[in-house]
Amino acid sequence: MGWDLDAFAASTASVNEDTAAMYRREVAAFSNWLANTEVSSSTAAGGETGPESVDLRMIRRYLAYLSTEGYARKTVARKASALRRYFRWAERTGRVAADPTIGAMTPSQERYLPRVLRSEELGALLDKPRAALADDSSARRQRDVAVLELLYGSGLRVSEVCAIRVGDVDLDRQRLTVNGKGSKQRIVPLSEPAALALEEWLAKGRREMADPSTAGDAVFVNLSGRPLNTQGVRRLVNRAASTQTNPHALRHTFATHLLDGGADLRQVQELLGHSDLGSTQIYTHVSRDRLRRVVEDSHPRA
Repeated sequence: MGWDLDAFAASTASVNEDTAAMYRREVAAFSNWLANTEVSSSTAAGGETGPESVDLRMIRRYLAYLSTEGYARKTVARKASALRRYFRWAERTGRVAADPTIGAMTPSQERYLPRVLRSEELGALLDKPRAALADDSSARRQRDVAVLELLYGSGLRVSEVCAIRVGDVDLDRQRLTVNGKGSKQRIVPLSEPAALALEEWLAKGRREMADPSTAGDAVFVNLSGRPLNTQGVRRLVNRAASTQTNPHALRHTFATHLLDGGADLRQVQELLGHSDLGSTQIYTHVSRDRLRRVVEDSHPRA
């Protein structure tokens, strides 16, 4: 039966395309490592080691190898997560008798405080397009403004922006149905700038850019008229920003600005689509740090 990565990939339909591709890539890397290391020689007898032959010792050896090769803790944790996903599926489908990843410890991830964009950075991104973008078509400018306003004004993930369909947009009530992680849906309000940008894009720019034969009902499309993907959104943000910025920084900034303005943590959790409040609590640290800097910079006796 072997590793059967095609069947495994088909089982990951609940996650976005990029994450599914990452799972498959990491499992393939592990199987290649097994094929080229002595750790599998006793069971494989010179051939390929299948998943049924993998034990906890092999998993631990692999994670240790990654660490000695200089991989960041976050990267090692991601690779371990992909293996856990694979072997849980393999056990569930009868491909292995037991999950060999149980008991494998992964290095704790470094917890970085998210970067919050300064007001001048936000202004440059949302209100003052770079001179390099002056030659863009009006349709492209309309699309880019709408994407940027959603990333900051509604705190969406990149994958959520790409997943928006025409029927998800309710301009009359200024709200949006978002398809988040794990196929969970939530309804978020649209800021006034985001609603206006979406209205202009849907009425004008999208009609010009979308290819009816390939765009389907995707709200955002690329320059070829096909649905915009996550890489396209990242390129869009990098192109528009005057300083090095990633799309997630806009989501971080959205959450932090809400807390700075007095929003309740539970409300921010719901708007961000976090299933665990702990994922949202990191923003309270960011917000406190920002407020402390304000006091230190502004108060005469700070």
